[in-house]
Amino acid sequence: MPHIVLLGDSIFDNASYTSGGPDVISQVREILPQDWKATLLAVDGSVTLNVADQMQRLPHDATHLILSVGGNDALMKSEILNAPVRSTSEALSMFAAIAAQFEENYRLAVDACRRATLPLCLCTIYNGCFADPSFQRTVTTALKIFNDAILRVGFELKLPMIDLRFVCSCTADFANPIEPSSMGGAKIARAIVNVVFGAKGDMPSARVFVDT
Repeated sequence: MPHIVLLGDSIFDNASYTSGGPDVISQVREILPQDWKATLLAVDGSVTLNVADQMQRLPHDATHLILSVGGNDALMKSEILNAPVRSTSEALSMFAAIAAQFEENYRLAVDACRRATLPLCLCTIYNGCFADPSFQRTVTTALKIFNDAILRVGFELKLPMIDLRFVCSCTADFANPIEPSSMGGAKIARAIVNVVFGAKGDMPSARVFVDT
């Protein structure tokens, strides 16, 4: 029996934010065929370094892994947005250091998943939904350094990826500025199932074309 396992943070473990509505894991189960299973190992508040612990609870019959993590890593570094700097160069240097540390930690999370030798799909970090347009623009720009790391790891390892920036893109997709609503969760669930079913056994490789 095929068995999808969701790993990471509250992008998947969003039951606390749906006001009684369906969460991502229940929505995945609802649209899967009856002979498929889905398990939630993601934990609200988790960061990249928690993924290895989640993998310790991996069901023995798991067949597909979906990883969505990194948003809380970014949130923990959000104080940099108000840090005083003397130049643009200094600001970029600070972001570069954060990006390097995140990529190192993200690679550890992905390595922990890959040790199971199962098809693995990665998810980017969506941009959230903030009321202040200026702050939204700042957050969207800052998150690019985290998403760049996720995408480069995916391309390097030839892994399929779900870009959640395209999946959750309107106000109704969010229960609050950073958590998915039931509507957003339904979109995430469909993206997960589409990736797995599009695989026809093995998940497709990520592809990027650099020339015509």
